[in-house]
Amino acid sequence: MGIFSFFSKEKKESLDKGLSKTKESVFQKISRAVVGKSKVDDEVLDNLEEILVTSDVGVDTTLKIIGRIEARVAKDKYVGTSELNEILRSEIAELLEENKSDDSADFDVDLGKKPYVIMVVGVNGVGKTTTIGKLAYNYKKAGKSVILGAADTFRAAAIDQLKVWSERVGVPIVSQNMGSDPASVAFDTLKSAVSKDADVVIIDTAGRLHNKVGLMNELSKIKNVMQKVVPNSPHEILLVLDGSTGQNAIEQAKQFTLATEVNALALTKLDGTAKGGVVIGISDQFKIPVKYIGIGERMEDLQVFNRRAFVDSLFGKN
Repeated sequence: MGIFSFFSKEKKESLDKGLSKTKESVFQKISRAVVGKSKVDDEVLDNLEEILVTSDVGVDTTLKIIGRIEARVAKDKYVGTSELNEILRSEIAELLEENKSDDSADFDVDLGKKPYVIMVVGVNGVGKTTTIGKLAYNYKKAGKSVILGAADTFRAAAIDQLKVWSERVGVPIVSQNMGSDPASVAFDTLKSAVSKDADVVIIDTAGRLHNKVGLMNELSKIKNVMQKVVPNSPHEILLVLDGSTGQNAIEQAKQFTLATEVNALALTKLDGTAKGGVVIGISDQFKIPVKYIGIGERMEDLQVFNRRAFVDSLFGKN
């Protein structure tokens, strides 16, 4: 079965458009790197290494990719520069597969874990609240009943913004006043979800990193309280990162993975940057699957990450 038999034409076009800046940047650099070259030699590999690093793939991941290509060149004896894009595409796709990024094309959850609880973490300004709103929209569109929990009680604006999204999407929200105990909000949200037999619960949390110990304690408390209502929740701890910040997103991932057990990633704002390579680096470095990518302003432009579609779009394969 072909990849796009379940990855719609509309999604593919949206993905192509969203990754266009990264694609143009990488292709232009690769084209310059192979001018006058007929085969992939040491000079081409050195240039390719620089291209990947400057595309925010990251040093460690770049060296891993270059090592794979070197092994293929050594095995095949002669690899033409015309084959370089296809080799890169296949090696990066395999790398993402090894790092547990799957090929789901739908907003789906394990309804054996009902309600399915998603706790969203990330610093302010990365698009966390917008991502929650878009998640709610897409899960509702997929036929799931959704409840939001405004447990970022550190900022009044965070509560207000989430309320706006709940009204826009048409899903209920549980909130308290600014300064309330975030764990209390999470507890009330899950109690409401259980009583209403909701499918999905999305809990917002405070987006600050200035006190890592405080953050860790707060997130642990929220988790412990939620488990009193729904055992083994949250089922998904989703870290939202701004893809346009490149290496800074990797640093944020380091901090949050130390603070809590992140098991899913969302990369936002990929449409406005040439730094889409950060998706590859973050997936490889943290061995945490990228689950969602944001590639535009529309609510439909938050997509469930599909590694094959991502790599095919990045390297221009239909």
